[in-house]
Amino acid sequence: MVSQITRGIKISVLTSFEGTYFKNYKIHFAFTYHVTIENQSKDSVQLTTRHWEIYDALNNVEVVDGEGVIGKKPVIKPGESYTYSSGCLLSSPIGAMKGYFNMVNFTSTRSFRVSIPTFKLSAPFAIN
Repeated sequence: MVSQITRGIKISVLTSFEGTYFKNYKIHFAFTYHVTIENQSKDSVQLTTRHWEIYDALNNVEVVDGEGVIGKKPVIKPGESYTYSSGCLLSSPIGAMKGYFNMVNFTSTRSFRVSIPTFKLSAPFAIN
């Protein structure tokens, strides 16, 4: 698990390899990631948008921007956390992801960016 704190918001990510399958005559490697967003600040915050950069070992990069996470824009009160799971497909058994969440502080009404630390995606058979 990797973790990082930005402006009182702790992001932790745990990953797992789900398997391989063929799609459009190509092999794909499926991964899931579980993200926990913990509010260690004194203010309530809301996650509004996300930005992901997904890398594989073949130098492919996919950028994903969108509203909220898994169709939600969670409000996280001080001392509370929000966890969600999602997944991605890679063209190689090894890769990585990083990104950020845009959030709004309800006390100041200001937007701010929370970094998502880089985390590795690797199939167990691909690790030396």
